[in-house]
Amino acid sequence: MRIVVAPNALKGSCSAVVAARAMAEGVRRAVPAATVAAVPVADGGDGLAEVVVHALGAVQVAVEVTGPRFAPVRAEVAWLPDRRTAFIEMALASGLALLPEGRRDATETTSKGTGDLMRAALDLGADTLVVGIGGSATNDGGVGMAAGLGYRFLNAAGRPVPPTGGHLSEIRRIDASAVDARLARARVEAICDVDNPLTGPHGASRVYGPQKGATPEQVDALDAGLEHLADLVARDLGRDMGGLPGGGAAGGLGGGLYAFCGAVLRPGADVVLDLVELDRHLGGADLVLTAEGRIDGQTRFGKAPAAVCAHASRLGVPCIALAGGLGEGVECLGEVGIDAVVSICPG
Repeated sequence: MRIVVAPNALKGSCSAVVAARAMAEGVRRAVPAATVAAVPVADGGDGLAEVVVHALGAVQVAVEVTGPRFAPVRAEVAWLPDRRTAFIEMALASGLALLPEGRRDATETTSKGTGDLMRAALDLGADTLVVGIGGSATNDGGVGMAAGLGYRFLNAAGRPVPPTGGHLSEIRRIDASAVDARLARARVEAICDVDNPLTGPHGASRVYGPQKGATPEQVDALDAGLEHLADLVARDLGRDMGGLPGGGAAGGLGGGLYAFCGAVLRPGADVVLDLVELDRHLGGADLVLTAEGRIDGQTRFGKAPAAVCAHASRLGVPCIALAGGLGEGVECLGEVGIDAVVSICPG
């Protein structure tokens, strides 16, 4: 019997690599004669860099960058020198997990550390930058990231505006005169697991702002700030970040990467499953086990377990998903090829 284990990270508990190792050990204990292939996966959020290191042998290059509340943090670029490709996990530099609950404030956080990582990748000689944009602590429309690459955001008096969500409405002009020239020669890909627009009822601020510490009043102000930023980008840069599917990912970083870096947005799980060659591992498999910290009805919209099971279903391989917690809507997951969902926690 051949069994493939392909978990995503279980956020707050363990990485995808650790989860895959544990699942493989459990399978061997239950079915000693089984052949087990461990294929940790990601969908653009937490754990992307580690999966790339594990699957492709990328080199981890440590960099000190600006954290989400401006204190320095240590992060890594996953670097493939032979492909001249760098994988950047924004959560390592600008992620919600870097802040205790009392320090989470979507009006005061910045994505500048993500821009710092991108500049470090350019220093390495990267021609392609793949930026995973899940797990953010920010709602700044990517102005922090852009500031890390040399953009300046100026107020009515011509002074720089702090690159945070709470100051977006103060910006009157975008100055691109000092942008890192290497950016124009690089291909930037943004990968994520959501397709929310930048603003409105399904936008970054209203859907994800409360998770990042925003009060209802702050949500309104953040949404207005992102709308103002989109108007400025259209005027000064000629790009429509407001109408971009996925523009609201990571507090508007999806839209910001498009607006300031010309990035192409791609579904994260599809990109990663191609990188780890999941379909090759599925050849001849009798069963696939995937996992994530929480599985619910939203899982079918671009999350890694749904993508894994969709690939398995196309090849006629049954797929079971394991979860730390089950939420509403799990009964819909058969639509994407998930044959069963099992909680690994009692109670």
